[in-house]
Amino acid sequence: MSELLAESPLVVSIALGVLSAALIYGWLQTGKKPLAIIGLVLAVCVPLAWVIAENWVTDRERIEQLIHEVADAVEANDHPRALSVIGDESTRRQAAGELPQWEFSQADVGNIRSIRVIENTLPVQAEVEMTVKVTVSSKRGSIQNISVPRRLNLTFEKRGLDSSDHGGWVVTGYRHFQIVGNADGFTSGPIQ
Repeated sequence: MSELLAESPLVVSIALGVLSAALIYGWLQTGKKPLAIIGLVLAVCVPLAWVIAENWVTDRERIEQLIHEVADAVEANDHPRALSVIGDESTRRQAAGELPQWEFSQADVGNIRSIRVIENTLPVQAEVEMTVKVTVSSKRGSIQNISVPRRLNLTFEKRGLDSSDHGGWVVTGYRHFQIVGNADGFTSGPIQ
C-alpha cells in the first residue's frame, strides 16, 4: 500500500475522489451529516496524497535515480563516479577493466523493464532488468562512434545510508548482453 501511495498518486487520488464524491452524493440523498464530513475529509486527502508522493522516495525510485546518475557518469567518461556505486570488489574490478577500453559519447537508459526489491533478504536486495543504448569508440581506434543497444541486468544491495549519497544502494553484480538472443563477444560475466 505504501508503494502505491508513494509511486502512484494518480491512482490513489482517483480512488479518494470517487469515494469522496460517492459519500457526498450519499449525504445529498439521505441528509446524514457523517457522510458529508467523511466525504470532505477524503476530498482534502487528495492533495495530501500528491504531497506525500512528491516527498517520499521509495527504494525503487532511488534505484532508478541511481541508474540515471550512473548513465550520466558513463556518458561523461567519469569512470571513478560510475565505479563509486559498485559495492562488490570483484564486480568493481570487472567494470574497471571494461570501462577504460571505451570512450562513450552517449549512454542512455532505455526501458527499465523491472525493478524488483526483494524484501525478505538480509541485506535487502533488488534485481533490475533494463535496456541501455550507448554510442562508443574503442580506445584502440578500431571502432568509431558505433551505437549499441544492450540488455543489462543489475543486482543491487542495500547497505544502509552512508556518505556516498547512493541511498544505501550499491551494485553487487551486473551482466550486459545483446538485446535479443544469447551471449555475444561483448557479453560480460555472470551476476554474482
